[in-house]
Formats: sequence, C-alpha cells, structure tokens
Amino acid sequence: MSLRGLLPLAAALLVSACATVPDTGTRIAVPLFRDPVHDGAADPSIVRDPATGEWVMFYTNRRGDLTSADPKDVSWVHDTAIGVARSTNGADWRYSGTAAIPAECTGATLWAPDVVRFGDSWHMWLTVVPGVFRDWNAPRSIVHLTSTDLASWTCGETLQLGSDRVIDADVVRLPDGRYRLFFNDERQNKAIRQADSTDLVNWTLGETLVDTPGEGPVVWQWRGAWWMISDAWRGLLVMRSDDKGASWQRQDGYLLGTPGSATTDRSLGHHPDVVVAGDRAWLFHFVQQDGEAEMAGNPQWGRRSVIQLVELVEQDGRLTVTREPPLRADVAAAFTPR
Repeated sequence: MSLRGLLPLAAALLVSACATVPDTGTRIAVPLFRDPVHDGAADPSIVRDPATGEWVMFYTNRRGDLTSADPKDVSWVHDTAIGVARSTNGADWRYSGTAAIPAECTGATLWAPDVVRFGDSWHMWLTVVPGVFRDWNAPRSIVHLTSTDLASWTCGETLQLGSDRVIDADVVRLPDGRYRLFFNDERQNKAIRQADSTDLVNWTLGETLVDTPGEGPVVWQWRGAWWMISDAWRGLLVMRSDDKGASWQRQDGYLLGTPGSATTDRSLGHHPDVVVAGDRAWLFHFVQQDGEAEMAGNPQWGRRSVIQLVELVEQDGRLTVTREPPLRADVAAAFTPR
C-alpha cells in the first residue's frame, strides 16, 4: 500500500494501539500467507477496507503447482488470476477467492496489482499479458481499473508509456496534487522509470530512476523522507529522497539478500509492499521455495512462493530488516484500529 496519499488512514493508525491483544511473545507464522489454490502467492498489494475494517491483500496468483517437462517453460507464471486474502489484524490471513477483473480490458495473464485509494475511489494498476506464453517474449502493458468497494472493478485505460513491455506499477500522490507512477520498462534494461499525471489517465514520461535491472518498485513517505524499494533479484534495493522525490540516493547493499533459516524462508525477498502504521513500517514480500527440502524430490518445487512479513527499521537514514518474524502482538497492535 505505502502511504500513497492515504493520510486519513495513516492518521487513524497513529492511535491504533490495541490494549486487548496480549503480548505473549509469540511471533507471526512463517509463512505469513500461502495460496491454497496454486501455492504461488507473489507481488502483494495491501490496503485497508474502510467498509469492513479488514486488511485486503491483492496478489499475483502464480500457478506454482504446475509441472512441465521443459524446465525453461514459464507458462506457470501465465494464465494467472489476482488472488485476494483478508485479515482483521495483519497477522492472520484467510484466502478470499480471486478479484473480479473484467476480461474485456485485460487478458489471460494478470500480474502485480497496485491498489490505492484516492478520494472516494479505489484504483488498481494491473500488468496484463495478452495470453499464455512458454517464454518471456510477449508484450506487456499496464491497465487502470477503478472500484467503489474493492469487489467489482471497472475498466479504464491502457497506459501509454512509450514501450510495449511495461510492468509493475506503483502510484503515489505528490505534494502539489499531481500523481507519480513508478514502473519497470523492460525495453530499457528493466529500468525503474517514472511518469507524472494530473488526472490519473494521461501520463507524461519522466526520467529513469534506477538504470540497473529491477522490478516491483514501492514508494512511500516515512520519518521525514521518501523511500523506494525495488526487487533487484539479489535482494531488495533501497533508495531515499530528502526532497520529496525530486532526487534519489541509493543505499548500498540489499535487504533480504541473504536466505533465511526458517522453513519456507530460505531464499531471497522479492517484489515488496510497505504498510505504514503509526511510526512503524512493515514490509510484505514474497519468497520462492527453491531453498526448501522438497526440492530434493521435486526440482520444480521452487516455482512455489509464499508471502512473508518483516518490520523495517530506520536508523541514521538507512533501512534494515531482520528475517526473524515480528511479534504477533506488535503486528496486531499496529494493524487493529480501536
């Protein structure tokens, strides 16, 4: 979610300490969430539904359980729906089906939803691949949809971004009221780029922000700075801006760039989302299962992926995380408004 202009939500969460949650010292489950249909949850986007008070996770429902004779066959990351999970406390998530995405404006393959509320409307920017492919050589576009209830979605426009291979949108509101889109342009060495809009429909391309390969950017405001985290496939790349996104400085190293030791967490962190609750920030991400014991009997087990949660720590302008999962009481206190 990041803040993305949701200042009323952030203000509500500033007083979200929940005295009814006992601090038992237990930690959240690892994994945080596992898709029960195809075991391939990835690319999470988390928002709070004001109608129910629940948190809603939209995610790419990869077909992690699909096997094929050709190890180079990537059809398992195609023909993908957008999965939905819900939680009342941020720590316990239940599967809630798939999002009702109109077929007439999208396609067979849906990736990387970015869901955000501006004003009275929900917006989704969705990566669309027009078909099911066995390799990575296919066009990709970003489609804009809107909703009033997070349940039914209405077709909008396909974004014109000067490339036929764009993926992984993330949209924030700028201080002057404009909107900024961060995305991956695969034709530019998978660079992270930006574009600006005044109406969420027409976009003007801006500069390239990260010219090294990467994807899945998420941008948010926290502790007096703007932050961007993207998936560099060797861990998560961090960038910081002290001038409201006008310029960015790269942090050395990568978050979650070393496999964890817990079962289901023995690989790198990928494609994040960030939820800010009060003064704390929480990093949702997915982890491939290629480091698990099941790989010995099934080399394609690594296609499976799960959602994990860690807390971000800021000190002296740097972000760090530990792969030890946070306390359930801390998560519930932050995610459960009074």
